[in-house]
Formats: sequence, structure tokens, C-alpha cells
Amino acid sequence: MGQLFYGNASESIEIPDRLLAHLKVLTATKLRRSESFTLTWRHGADIAAGRQTIWLQPAIPLRFVFGGAEMEKLDSALLTEMARAATSSTGLVVDFADFDAAPAAPIAAAESIATAPSALATAA
Repeated sequence: MGQLFYGNASESIEIPDRLLAHLKVLTATKLRRSESFTLTWRHGADIAAGRQTIWLQPAIPLRFVFGGAEMEKLDSALLTEMARAATSSTGLVVDFADFDAAPAAPIAAAESIATAPSALATAA
């Protein structure tokens, strides 16, 4: 399980490593272009029912901490889908449970991460 540190908060948001890897690429690409977006997720079973949304924009510090030492494999189709959702009026809505049990995606290896932004270009 990874962690996303948002703003100057000392508490983190726990996110499955696979999802966090995709969010890192998506966020870096969009913020590099000065494109802000919202990220929404449902509370886990250990918290009362509900959801949270954060506003991601270049002036807010972010830190991505991964639980595993190996880089996650990226799915370019998933990145494209996430980029389309992030540019919508609803923003990007994720369900952490979908990534907890999901197998690693076999598409993009660590050395091809540089191609991920071009996949996002068509969606943004």
C-alpha cells in the first residue's frame, strides 16, 4: 500500500501501489501542463461511509511514497481513461478496491514511462 501526501499535511492518503503509480504519471503530466483536476475516492471500510475529493494543482505540494521497491507496470489504456475522466466536470473518481486485488497490468514497463504523456495528450 502506498501513500500520497497532499499539501503540508503530515497525514497521508493510503492508496494501492498500482493505482498510485498511475496517479503519479497522470498528475505529473497534467500539472506540468498547468492543468488542475479533482480526485475523488470512497472511504474504506474502516471509515464511516462517504467520499473525499482533493483539488490537484501545481501550487499544492504532493509526495508519492510506494510500499513496494519495484516499479509498477503501467497500463496505457488505463492512463488514457483516467486522463479523460480527469478533464471531465466530475473529475477523476477512483475505487481503491478495484486496485487492491487487481493483477498488475502488462502494458508499459518502467523504461517506457516516457511514452505515457503522449498517451495522455490525446485524452487531455
